[in-house]
Amino acid sequence: MSRIAVFDLDGTLVDSDEALAAPFVAHGVARADVTFGHVLADECDRLGMTVADYLALYDPAQVLPYAGVVELLGRLDRWAVCSNKHADAGRAELAQFGWEPEVALFSEAFDGPKRLQPVLDALDLAPADVVFVGDTAHDRRVATEVGAPFALAGWNPRAEAVPGDQVLHAPADLLDLLES
Repeated sequence: MSRIAVFDLDGTLVDSDEALAAPFVAHGVARADVTFGHVLADECDRLGMTVADYLALYDPAQVLPYAGVVELLGRLDRWAVCSNKHADAGRAELAQFGWEPEVALFSEAFDGPKRLQPVLDALDLAPADVVFVGDTAHDRRVATEVGAPFALAGWNPRAEAVPGDQVLHAPADLLDLLES
């Protein structure tokens, strides 16, 4: 049996850094003060903005898939999304690209930051049956907490590998890992 890919969304499937930062910048926050990989409500609290005000300024049309992602997803029979992104924005982006993961859970589905176990439960799979693909230290912890294999989305120039990471240099590199 091959493994199922579970992806983080921002920074993994899509290049969304500028789209994510733009509402904060429009609200007067310095671009350098915006960080990524957090639950939106936490980042809004930290930067002095309401989630509603943020979402009113967020433009999913600024988000683009990383090179090779569309082709990769077209080759997968089953895949899922596990993201800290607000569900409204996440669903809008999936629809914008015509992507239909088997399961897509966003920040509202978790009690706090994203967790992989609810996705595993929805897929009726064990941790060894998936590979969690992400771009941050938090993504690595999400996989480690349940004992799932982790692969770093090395196509994102912001992703930082640590010893022991399986680094994917291009999305298609995931295919061999799913079969191992």
